[in-house]
Amino acid sequence: MKTLALLFGLLAFMPAGSLYDFKMNAIDGKNIDFTAYKGKTLLIVNVASKCGYTPQYTDLQKLNETYGSKVTILGFPANNFGGQEPGENAEIAGFCKKNYGVTFQMFEKISVVGADQHPLYAWLKEKTGKEPSWNFCKYLVKPDGTVKFFPSKVNPMSKEITDEL
Repeated sequence: MKTLALLFGLLAFMPAGSLYDFKMNAIDGKNIDFTAYKGKTLLIVNVASKCGYTPQYTDLQKLNETYGSKVTILGFPANNFGGQEPGENAEIAGFCKKNYGVTFQMFEKISVVGADQHPLYAWLKEKTGKEPSWNFCKYLVKPDGTVKFFPSKVNPMSKEITDEL
């Protein structure tokens, strides 16, 4: 019985076959089925409120407002790097709204690296061979299933990203 329990526990952290297999909670607790994102280009970003890259929220919001018809931004708070996202979901949501006017989709806080890495980030790592090295790493996921990784230093409004939309 322990072996079966261990197997099911491991399956919970295995990457999904498709991005559209995921169902995750938004930062407000609402469950979101990723099938809603079929046919869309996504920019998936691990975010943090107390990081040197936190001002990128401004450019993520600008990208959302300028290119929202071409890309859907999904923000995933994570406390994996330097303890820079210590808050709870409601606190994070309030911070993002008050300081950066964030209107793009934010999700509940998850782990993006390590033994407790969320299956979404395991899937992204499987697709690119890369995982976040710090906060504000970005994955651009195209409708055809291709995934491109951008490190933290790449600004969301840079030509590197906007030329891909």
